[in-house]
Amino acid sequence: MSSGLTCGIDIGGTKMAGAVVDAAGRVLAEARVESPATDPSAMEAAAAALVAGFAAEHAVTAVGVGAAGYIASDRSTVLFAPNIAWRNEPLGADLARLTGLPVVVENDANAAAWGEFRYGAGRDVDDQLMVTVGTGVGGGIVIDGRLLRGAHGVGAEIGHLNVVPDGTLCGCGNHGCLEQYGSGTALVRAAREAAASSLLARDLVDRAGGDPAAITGPMITTAAQAGDRFAIEQFEQLGRWLGHGIASLVAVLDPAVIVIGGGVSEAGELLVAPLRASFEHELTGRGYRPTPEIRLAELGNRAGVIGAADLARS
Repeated sequence: MSSGLTCGIDIGGTKMAGAVVDAAGRVLAEARVESPATDPSAMEAAAAALVAGFAAEHAVTAVGVGAAGYIASDRSTVLFAPNIAWRNEPLGADLARLTGLPVVVENDANAAAWGEFRYGAGRDVDDQLMVTVGTGVGGGIVIDGRLLRGAHGVGAEIGHLNVVPDGTLCGCGNHGCLEQYGSGTALVRAAREAAASSLLARDLVDRAGGDPAAITGPMITTAAQAGDRFAIEQFEQLGRWLGHGIASLVAVLDPAVIVIGGGVSEAGELLVAPLRASFEHELTGRGYRPTPEIRLAELGNRAGVIGAADLARS
């Protein structure tokens, strides 16, 4: 393991963030640019330019990339990315050629989970389950200090755990995936549908200018924080679904800590309290086994770049 500086790049469908990170997980420099998501070559050029900018001022020794999509077990090839024009893309090899540095590519949720494990909410344990709640549901799994990737590199797709057979159609092509019930998108969809016919939603609808279809996630959070009963109920429903899915995962994985991250986690106990109650109610063997602690993530939107940089250092 190198003690030098490494660069972490977090590539999404709309933005690309980068940072220089030291061996203690401290961010020494960072930058963000738009992602040219429809052009693979332009995407690689933009990432290489970020690295070049950092390398001009810091002695960067390696690059770690967190990319949204399926990453092959070679930790270089992007097999598929849902929001980026990558299909069997040799991203790692291309960036190594463009930057002249060793490059490791990892799924973005795995990179964030590793960042929290090494330097955030899971730094004091060897076994961690991280669940990120945003537009979708993602996360990563660390068992005995090692990131779980699976035989083909595409494991830990937490959001596609089936929770409702023949349920809502998911973007992955299956029905009833957890992210169709436990994501920020699901929170907004359920609130809009319920608000169209519920007198309890009057205040929230007023916040949306009188149009239930204009309700947004931040509106629901703000209303819930102000004590709006309807908005609080939307978080309670979301938390129940997440607790249900997490209980199934814990029955298999038995982590010491469950870390909750992603944009929706900024609601704090509005989300975590019902999630914890649902999880503890459905946990296999409850009362006769240690119950994993549920913690909020600590690194925020830096988790991906910090984790990717650390994976490059290993």
